[in-house]
Amino acid sequence: MITGKQRSVLKKMAQELRPAVMIGKEEVTDTVLASIDDYLNAHELIKVQLQDGAILDPKETANEIAEELGADFVQAIGKKFVLYRQAPDPDKRKIILL
Repeated sequence: MITGKQRSVLKKMAQELRPAVMIGKEEVTDTVLASIDDYLNAHELIKVQLQDGAILDPKETANEIAEELGADFVQAIGKKFVLYRQAPDPDKRKIILL
């Protein structure tokens, strides 16, 4: 679980990110979950965008994915949301949160 201060730091970092995964009208599939999981393993922080055809609620979808993948919800703005998951290997951590 991240603190409010850590969430604030992650929000600032996420401003520079482009959406790495798009969720369309097919909604959240196993392939989408695997893509998000792989990206979190490599980068720890991901921005996901819901396309116009998707009828999902961004915050609700983000929380469901975060719970499924053991990640933390950072924020949802419009049709985009950000998730964070610390790398299990300390040597591979790219984001250091105090």
